[in-house]
Amino acid sequence: MSESVDPRLIGLAAALGIGLLIGMERERRKGEGPARAAAGLRTFTLAALLGALAMLLGGGLTLAVLAAAVGLLAVVSYRKSSVTDPGLTTEVALLLTFTLGALAQVDAPLATGIGVLVAIMLAARSHLHRFVVRVMSEQELHDALLLAAAALVILPLTPDRTVDPYDAINPRTLWTLAVLMMAINACGHIALRAAGPALGLTFAGFASGFVSSTATIAAMGAQAVRTPALRAGAVSGAVLSSLATVLQLALLLAVTSIAVLREMALPLLAAGVAALAYGLLVAWRSVHAMAGASVPPGRAFNPRMAVLFAVTMGGMLLLTSLLREAFGSAGLNAAVALAGFADAHSSAAAVAALHASGKIDAVHAVLPILIAFTTNAVSKIIVAATAGDRAFAGQVAPGVLLSVGAAWAVWLIRAG
Repeated sequence: MSESVDPRLIGLAAALGIGLLIGMERERRKGEGPARAAAGLRTFTLAALLGALAMLLGGGLTLAVLAAAVGLLAVVSYRKSSVTDPGLTTEVALLLTFTLGALAQVDAPLATGIGVLVAIMLAARSHLHRFVVRVMSEQELHDALLLAAAALVILPLTPDRTVDPYDAINPRTLWTLAVLMMAINACGHIALRAAGPALGLTFAGFASGFVSSTATIAAMGAQAVRTPALRAGAVSGAVLSSLATVLQLALLLAVTSIAVLREMALPLLAAGVAALAYGLLVAWRSVHAMAGASVPPGRAFNPRMAVLFAVTMGGMLLLTSLLREAFGSAGLNAAVALAGFADAHSSAAAVAALHASGKIDAVHAVLPILIAFTTNAVSKIIVAATAGDRAFAGQVAPGVLLSVGAAWAVWLIRAG
């Protein structure tokens, strides 16, 4: 029986690969002649191997001394190149490569993964610079920082326990849903900016549906009245915003309760397929609806809407718990039906959270979610008729009803 490979050799091989990968990228940037940068392929490869050997020799003091030596060499390199290139990218990358070489002796997969990411980031320098400076607006940058703070600073500090007498409101769950809402909206905004206006109102409606399908239908209705030639695209965007509702609902259920998502998977799949099919049926009429138009920079997401969603969810959790304690399942259905007129997501997430806390079974959570989904569809049709006109509502309503009807049909077949 052959012996396993020595872990030290694996670490050295990983360090060699990291040094070569980052070094090749830096070699292409260093230039030629007397003005070329000091560190290239060989320097980075040797730095990574030096870090791995320092860890093999005992780490600790040896690693610290050699790291200081590499840092001193980086300072010397910067003094030489600071006149023509005041940036510190190569010097920092050299220190990071040394550190990754040392990490490779402890956790080779982690070190190589980080090394690949570093090489990709260095290679994409010009693209990243152009995107941040020329494409991304100042408001979008602020939104990105806000999302990072919400996810990486506030979320870990949020208590992960219920804080009310009915064991219904968990701050960690509520803030997770708020962060998810912001992230989904930001992804939709990025996709819209990246794709441009060529996809027209169809894609715009789908992306905006992650923010609010009801508001999207209202905006599309106003567009159809203002510009009748774009009615087909407005209808397609309005219907596909309902597909965004289904996708967002599935994501929220995945965060709140996987068991409820399993029970809702087939109804949601049927609803999504129906909305997609109807939306694509009219989408071809609006392929060139926004040709020549531009998509201006704007907010990636509305943080107040995300916080309001979390607050609404908390209120729904408390209300549904109270009604359930007083009236049983009938009270729960009434609560989510009323809330569904305003927002199906908070109602569904509240019901899923009740299952997560052990208040109801996953099977019994399906009916209240479908009720909220249905009353929300009624709101969409009313908005389509009031914000648009009869013709717009007459084309949007079938798509919305098909989506809801497909979900109910699957549930009834399974229940029967």
